[in-house]
Amino acid sequence: MAITAGMVKELRAKTGAGMMDCKKALTETDGDMDQAVDYLREKGISKAAKKADRVAAEGLSSVLIEGNKAVILEINAETDFVAKNENFQALVKDVASYLLSEEPADVDTALAASFKEGVTLQDYLNDQIAKIGEKISLRRFEIVKKSDNDSFGSYLHMGGRIGVLTLLEGTTDDQAAKDVAMHIAAINPSYTSRDQVPQEEADREREVLKQQALNEGKPENIVEKMVEGRINKYFEQICLLDQEFVKDPDQKVGKYVKSFGAEVKGFVRYEVGEGMEKREDNFAEEVMSQVKK
Repeated sequence: MAITAGMVKELRAKTGAGMMDCKKALTETDGDMDQAVDYLREKGISKAAKKADRVAAEGLSSVLIEGNKAVILEINAETDFVAKNENFQALVKDVASYLLSEEPADVDTALAASFKEGVTLQDYLNDQIAKIGEKISLRRFEIVKKSDNDSFGSYLHMGGRIGVLTLLEGTTDDQAAKDVAMHIAAINPSYTSRDQVPQEEADREREVLKQQALNEGKPENIVEKMVEGRINKYFEQICLLDQEFVKDPDQKVGKYVKSFGAEVKGFVRYEVGEGMEKREDNFAEEVMSQVKK
């Protein structure tokens, strides 16, 4: 049976599912509207679509390391209540294994690719949405590779509220890499080293510091020296290698890493929900919403 645009529109209005999902459902059911509705419900797509506009800013970050490859990812849910669920935690592990195995280029590619037994990752997440009753989404991930002479370090804070993956070049000491990951989780540097700080950002900070000094009534002839001293403090706040090492404040992170004959190649730090608007449910309402499901 030929599937018309009007049929797709009608099914979309009934279920709230996406246009392509509706077209596929109608094709699979030979245009039978009721069967198409059931098809979408069975796939969890109808229910998932109704939750698409909800805010999912809770969840977990995770790190998986296998040989010379590692992946760090963040998967979101709507409530911390669900994020602590064993099924959700198992989901995160399954997706991490998939990402590390398939190495998709980005989130959209990952969601559209075959996850298992011909089911896409998006289909799988939709199915979990239907079971769990909350919006679930793969927000971001990054795959990192190393050589045999390098080391990965990973650290998860509060079970995955913060996840860090580090790469040290020139050492196979995994504990050193983990120590750096723990530092990054705690201090949250923006850059690895000073040369990574954009010139525009450094210049803007210098101008702010200069105006601060002038407003304090400092003589112009010493303002420049004061600015250079203060800009160094600024770099110590935002650059990993210039920061005091949390496990030994008497030395900088850069010195600690060099003691292993290594250097920090890079790091990734995910804090669950950072930059996202979080919903304002109270705990009692959250519990009741779970009880009713």
